Amino acid sequence: MRSLTEIEEQNLKLLTENSVSYTLIEPTETALKKGIMDATGMVRRYLKDSGLHNYELQGAGAKENGVQIEGILYEASAAVKTTASLYRPKAKGKGGDPRIWFYGLTKKTNPNDILVLISFDDKIHVINLTQNFIQKSLNSPIANPFKELVQEINSVENKISKELLFKLREISKNGFIKSLVNADTGIGRTLEKLLDIEMNSSKAPDYKGIELKSFRDSRGTRKGLFGKTPNWNLSKFKSRVEILNNFGYWEQGIFRLYNTIRATGKNAQGLILRVEYEKDWLVENSDKIEIGDFLVWELNVLKAALLKKHKETFWISTESRTIDNQEYFLYKEVEHTKNPRVNQFEFLIDIGAITLDYPIKRLPNGSVVDKGCNFKLKASSLDLLFPPSDKYDLINF
Repeated sequence: MRSLTEIEEQNLKLLTENSVSYTLIEPTETALKKGIMDATGMVRRYLKDSGLHNYELQGAGAKENGVQIEGILYEASAAVKTTASLYRPKAKGKGGDPRIWFYGLTKKTNPNDILVLISFDDKIHVINLTQNFIQKSLNSPIANPFKELVQEINSVENKISKELLFKLREISKNGFIKSLVNADTGIGRTLEKLLDIEMNSSKAPDYKGIELKSFRDSRGTRKGLFGKTPNWNLSKFKSRVEILNNFGYWEQGIFRLYNTIRATGKNAQGLILRVEYEKDWLVENSDKIEIGDFLVWELNVLKAALLKKHKETFWISTESRTIDNQEYFLYKEVEHTKNPRVNQFEFLIDIGAITLDYPIKRLPNGSVVDKGCNFKLKASSLDLLFPPSDKYDLINF
């Protein structure tokens, strides 16, 4: 796909600010002549994640296994119905690239225009980003189909967040609440219990698609993003036990590695992060000559994890108080973020805003407790990773 113009980027930001989830596709001159476009990986993932269509489950052949989905083509002040055709062509081996087409598109699109595809209400909504009517339509005092679509999406997308905000304010009315457990995890587990969320090991967002991140406002300056293991096939080390064996240290009778690694300088263990832009990798390096680069993460995998985990997040600031060796929490404020800017990920690593944490230790019986490779964000850099957020006072409103 070609680079977006400044105006196209501004229009996409308007969609993001209005809670609109989308993907992009660029019809070439050949595609418009033939009346068919390749469904790129980005398009396929979006349609799958939105629950509208999964090419992976589709057989080959337009006639035998083709799928048609209702669609709408939008203009500045009008909209026309269309039909989207989705299929996998017959070909030798694994089959050809998946295809997609919208009937009537040729009359309304020029080669290399950028199209926005929005999955909503079991339809595919198509907007020509290059024709630059998004801002005008949204700001128009006169009702128009595109403005109505965005308003409806905004209303649906915000329904759950309003419900969650109401529940948090009701919880806050109860003042300080006794922690469910006397541990660092007590702050999150207590909130999940109050919201009737069952504790599980799922990596999916916590509350009906919204990730919950509660933190003690008097402790720490970083916010947890997600955990992700390296690609062991690309890495010199093949397990985190190797990491512990090579870089661990004794503390209070326990062999452990509680470590933060940055790209801005080596830590006490001589470890540092480095972005390999040509390979699209994140690499961890040791200053031990015999070790050197020993871990590799693929950046596209990290970005996918970020998008999945933090499509929508409530960052909940909490005051902690200890009474008779028992911790109590007062849930005070919420910062509501959406749609992280994944293109900022490498930059934030380079400047030390995104870091990596190891919590690994070996117990006296020889077993290893490993809580994963955890990526964290400097609290003051939240607005560099996410578009403008909404902040809510849970106590005074």
